[in-house]
Parts: sequence; structure tokens; C-alpha cells
Amino acid sequence: MQNSETIWQLVDARKDAYEALSDRVWGMPEICYTEYRSVAEHRAMLEEEGFRITENVAGLPTAIMGEAGEGGPVIAILGEYDALPGLSQVAGIAEPKPLSPGGHGHGCGHNMLGAAALLAATAVKNQLSKQGFKGRVRYYGCPAEEGGAAKVFMVRAGLFDDVDIAITWHPAAINRVDDALSLANTRLDFTFKGRASHAAAAPHLGRSALDAVELMNVGVNYMREHMPSDARIHYAMLDGGGVAPNVVQATAKVRYAVRARDLTGMRALIERVKKIANGAALMTETQVDVKVVSAVSNLLGNTPLEEAMQRQMERLGAPPFDAADRKYAAEIQATLTQEDIASAYARAGVSANRDNPLCDFIVPLGTRGAAMMGSTDVGDVSWVIPTVQARVATHAIGTPGHSWQITAQGKSGQAKKGLVHAAKVMAAVAVEALADPALLARAKADHQARTQATPYECPLPADVKPMLEPPPQAA
Repeated sequence: MQNSETIWQLVDARKDAYEALSDRVWGMPEICYTEYRSVAEHRAMLEEEGFRITENVAGLPTAIMGEAGEGGPVIAILGEYDALPGLSQVAGIAEPKPLSPGGHGHGCGHNMLGAAALLAATAVKNQLSKQGFKGRVRYYGCPAEEGGAAKVFMVRAGLFDDVDIAITWHPAAINRVDDALSLANTRLDFTFKGRASHAAAAPHLGRSALDAVELMNVGVNYMREHMPSDARIHYAMLDGGGVAPNVVQATAKVRYAVRARDLTGMRALIERVKKIANGAALMTETQVDVKVVSAVSNLLGNTPLEEAMQRQMERLGAPPFDAADRKYAAEIQATLTQEDIASAYARAGVSANRDNPLCDFIVPLGTRGAAMMGSTDVGDVSWVIPTVQARVATHAIGTPGHSWQITAQGKSGQAKKGLVHAAKVMAAVAVEALADPALLARAKADHQARTQATPYECPLPADVKPMLEPPPQAA
């Protein structure tokens, strides 16, 4: 295989098409397992580029896989394209203005994530083709990262069993190799069932499911003082039992997300939350049904792959942002607090620089800042094969995750430069791994050492199925 500059040239040769793909997906935001138009866009690009395509992978209608090359190692490059609810936003401005009131929006940058991953896979495919080198690159188009745990279902279905390593990235404010710290996470629905009655004439005959939900929430809030400080528990009301206050609510449903540093800690917290739910049901003489919606593992690092990615990031440098990018980023920063900006630097473990609203440096490998307290289904891939992830700047420093500001910047100059940069990093790591059997061997040895004492155990109960949504009706 040739040097990094060759693969970067192959990325640049196709970048316009993938910047356009990112923009198209930005313009059709679809949430958890509804990404029918977005996956169709990715399928069209895979077909245009000449990949061997597999649709409906792991029984997921909005998941897709494209493979190129023959024999040799298999390098997986992971992409995503799901959006978030309620984050519709006009692009290119620095004030909150929904494009569609109450609509969805790409407030986590997955339009860029999928486009850059497919661009990287395309560049690797083209280099393999030109050189006749043994090896395969496989693009995984993954839906429903935001709450649907699609990659966990893909892992459970054996989609990564023959893969040697996986590479991915995520849009960010700071350029760095991901520190592989995340929280294991399970989402559970608690449905309480009671008995309706007239709230004034016969309140003694009613058993309020809404009371049970409220008591459960109070109990969990009291528990927060007595759980690990790096664990997280959140909840959202899915069904309050109706809008009539003069009817005792016979049903009510609340969804909980329970997060902890590892699966063991998460499972222990889940059992405590279940006990609180049972207590709430006992106090209100209702019944409670518990259903797991999704679950993901914490991330597992891989030192040899992280070192390889760091080398490529340092060779490439920071994204080539221009004056127009910095001007728009400064306008976005003006909508943020100083705490937002300081927090971004603290998470990266570096000193703040107020002079540049866009990141113009690479964080040294091993730098530890404030830990990332989110969750990702990439975690489960990392438990079954060596995995590495880049963070590449695509938005102003301090931009909160899952915000209108990220949606607004999703089609900007900095977004496009960042996604092309990420593609170059991923493609360069892929060709280095294909050319260097020793790197693959070290990565696999590192992974085996990390999982030997604690083998992977899927966090999803065997009977849990993905919460698939049907395709939209034709107009």
C-alpha cells in the first residue's frame, strides 16, 4: 500500500459528492429506525461507487452494508445517519429558528458522520482496486444510534464476526483520538396499570397509575445521593394517563435511561430502580410492567489502533478552516455561555484559547480531561473487535451536543472541511492496517487482553427486538 498522501488524494477526488450527500441527509432528518430516505441516499452512493451491497442487515430495514475488495483482512468503517427529535433549525444562522416547528434535526451531526465514513470507505476501495492489494473494506450504514442501539442488534446477529478491526469518528469541537470512555446504558419503559374512577364522586374506587409514576420518580431522585457519582439516571413521561383531571388515571408510562461506567454497575442500578418501581406499585395498589427498549455497552479502547490514528492525525494536522468559517463559528460562540466554552476545553484536557472559535490543534494522545458521560452503541462493536474512533472538529468550540447550534452548523464550511478531514484520517488508518499485519496482530492482542477477564456479554435480553418503524406512506 502507498503512503498517506495517496489515500488523502483519493478522498479529495470524491469529496464534493460526499459533501453533497451530507447536505441531502441533513435536509431529510429522520429519527430512530425511520431513516428510509437517508439509507436510500447511502445505498445510491454505494451503488454508484461499485460496492457489493447487502440491505436489511440484521433484519433492520434502514441498515445497509457495502463491501469491496477480495481476500485478506476485513476493515469495517462505521457510519450513521439518524437525527434527533425537536431540533429542526435553519442552517447557516446564529439564532434559534426552526425550519419546521417541532420537527427533527441533525443536532448530533450524523449527516456528516455517515457521509465521511462512506467517503473513507470509497477511498480505501479505490486504492485497493488500483494496487490489487488483498483486503476488504466494508461500510456499515448504521441507523438508530440515538436510543435504538442498532449496532448492538448487528453485533448480536454476527455482522462483525469476520471483521478484523473497526474504524469510525464523530463530529466534535476538538480534534483528538477518542478516549474510549463512555457509559453503559439501558432504556426501560415502566407501565403502571391501575383502575379508573370518577375523581370527585368515587375517588376511593380509583387506583392512580399516574400517582405510581410520580412516586417512582421521587424514589429514584432520592436514590441519586446513594449511587456512584459517575452514574446517570434520566426519565421522560411517555403517557400521563390522559388530559382529564377528573378521571383517575388507569394507565401511565415512564421511560428511564440508566447509565453506569460498566455493565456490572449498570445492571446493579437497574435492579434498584426496579425495586423502587415495585414499591410505587405497592403503595398505589397498581401493577407495573417493565420492558427493556434498548441497551448498549461502555466503550473499550485499543492502544495500537489509537496510536496509529494519532500518527495519522498529526501527519494531517487540523482541518483547514478559513476566515469565513471562523467568522460564523464566532457568531455561534456568541450564543453560548463562557461555561459552555470552558467545558469543551476541560473535556479535552487542554488549556482554553479564546482567540480561535474553531479548533486548530490535535490533542496529544493520552490527554485526559473530564470524562464523556454519554453512551454509544459503538461500545458493543468495540467489545467484539478492536475499534478506534476519531473526534474531528466540525463546529464551534463550546457548541453543546444535541443542540440547535449543531443543526445550524451542519451544512457550514467548517462542517464540510471537518467531514473530509475525518474521512482522510479513517482511510489512512485503514490502509496502514491493511499494509501492516503486525499492527493488526497488536490490535487483536490488545483486545484479547482487555476482554480476557471480562468477556463480552450482550446487554440486550435475548427476547428484546428493535422497535422498528414502518416506511412512510407514499404521497
